[in-house]
Amino acid sequence: MGTTLSVHHKAADMVNPKRAGERLARKLGANIATHRKARKWSQEDLAERLGVASETISRFERGATLPSLVTLQRIGQILKAPIAGLLAESSSAPGDQAMVIATWVTELSDDDREYVLDLVKVSCDYLRRRN
Repeated sequence: MGTTLSVHHKAADMVNPKRAGERLARKLGANIATHRKARKWSQEDLAERLGVASETISRFERGATLPSLVTLQRIGQILKAPIAGLLAESSSAPGDQAMVIATWVTELSDDDREYVLDLVKVSCDYLRRRN
């Protein structure tokens, strides 16, 4: 039944591009906010790096407006997030969670990043053995 609804929902979006655009804007906005918060940046911090008003970031994150492709590319570069990742469905999928962790460790020194990776590996090994 879920598949039928999903197919129907996608078919409805082809008929109603406005609805699809609104959903894309909300998804993109949520992902921008997630990546920004993972860096512990305020909207003002991201706005300053992007060279726009903080209200512009607020509108993007609320899904009220979509950035241009050039602006989206710059946001991805600033957040060190691929555009595909910013457009992806937010979820608890391992790949999405790994992307958030990658954002956290990106700005660490090489030694600190290696330390964090060792901690993650030891923790994962322990949890796999426990289960």
